[in-house]
Amino acid sequence: MRPPVLPVVLLAAAAVLGACTSAPPERTTLTVLASSELADLEPVLADLRRDTGVDLRLDHRGTVRASEELAVGGTGHDLAWLSTNRYLKLKSDDLPLSTTTMLSPLVVGVKAGKAEALRGASWADVASRAAAGELRFGMADPRVSGSGLAALIGVATAAAGTGAALRPEDVTCDKLQGFLTGRAFGAPGAAEVVDEYVKRQDEVDAVVAYEAAVLSLNASGQLREPLEVVYPRDGIVLSDYPLMLLNPDKRAAYDRAAEWLRSPSAQRAIMERTHRRPVDPQVERTERLREPIGTALYFPGRQEVVDALLAAYDRAGEPGRVVFVLDHSTSMAGDRIAGLREAFATLSRAGGFDRFRVGETVVLVRFAGTVLEERAVEIRGPADLEALAGALASAELSDDGTAIWSALDHAYRVVGDGTVVLMTDGENNAGISADGFLATWPDPPARTYAIRFGEADPVELDRVARATGGRVVDATSGSLLEAVKEIRGCR
Repeated sequence: MRPPVLPVVLLAAAAVLGACTSAPPERTTLTVLASSELADLEPVLADLRRDTGVDLRLDHRGTVRASEELAVGGTGHDLAWLSTNRYLKLKSDDLPLSTTTMLSPLVVGVKAGKAEALRGASWADVASRAAAGELRFGMADPRVSGSGLAALIGVATAAAGTGAALRPEDVTCDKLQGFLTGRAFGAPGAAEVVDEYVKRQDEVDAVVAYEAAVLSLNASGQLREPLEVVYPRDGIVLSDYPLMLLNPDKRAAYDRAAEWLRSPSAQRAIMERTHRRPVDPQVERTERLREPIGTALYFPGRQEVVDALLAAYDRAGEPGRVVFVLDHSTSMAGDRIAGLREAFATLSRAGGFDRFRVGETVVLVRFAGTVLEERAVEIRGPADLEALAGALASAELSDDGTAIWSALDHAYRVVGDGTVVLMTDGENNAGISADGFLATWPDPPARTYAIRFGEADPVELDRVARATGGRVVDATSGSLLEAVKEIRGCR
């Protein structure tokens, strides 16, 4: 007798029915301290919630401000999701478990009408045009926002030219002021700077922001003139958006979320909806994200470096003043005076991070046996820069001696709260002595940076420069222009 088949059929049907009606994933809500620009991930997070049961509730902050909150103690959040954890690493060696989720480099989004001059540009080119008043941009506040801090790090690292992370000695002189001259507006965070750019797009030329933000702006329909993405060729600060576990009790839900976010389908969704680059190299990028980003710059490893950059940011917009005390005795004839004229022409017309900038007053004190001329140029635009470029072109030399310390004494009477740069190729043989100068100025109101070349006395120059808090740069075997650049921005 054959066994009944009905139970087998029923069991198979029950199995199929059970598979079709499997229980949904366990629902878990996680609170997340998140960078402000991640508000654009809401559609992706809805898919995450549907597929994994993990509901990420984002509480937005600027990356720098959020990192500071995390460093001083618990914020009560289960996770953190910031543009980078490198700022947090400055505050604490004990970083939470992290998973990189997506990538976006910091770029300059430039209006098409201005972009031609900046295609293939470096940060030095951007800074030079900003210093001349030819590029006005918006950027986020680096005291709050990761994108704003990344901008300062990018510019300062490129200016240092070491190819390594910034060290304290790389930021003793302020190389940011030319770049910051172009800052037309700020905003608390990376998301807010984009909104502000939309409002003020007719007043400015560019925005310094993440690549994703610039591409999203172009796709938004809010711009009257599209932005071209400029990837500075001397280096990019890349954000990798780590998802960090703060509450160990939520490890299982964290793992589910992190694994889903790294899956190929999620990586494609993030890329298509937010224009951030996928972490997975196997995920084919959209056409707009195939542009090479070049060299990634290192994040500083010490808090004092960041503090110096923020101090420079706080000084932006202050009227700078520098007094150049320039030897025009006959010993300067030939290559020496030619080098001096070339240096001033270059710093007026180009000069990268070190060029003369709008808002700066440059005072020229020419001397030989006495002060020959004092001329102040307040830079308000291109015409003033051109005037400064040619200010020394026809200046005559004098054979009545070299009164170095009398000329420096004159400079100190007009320097105000600025800086003095002394350039000489000879020894003092007229006017007051170095001892007389130091006796007159026991508490110097400004630092003197002396550039030595030719037969100038290195010991005496060094003694006076150090007494004022400055130092000597030796240009006897190198370029006078490079020597001037070395001390530009020193305070």
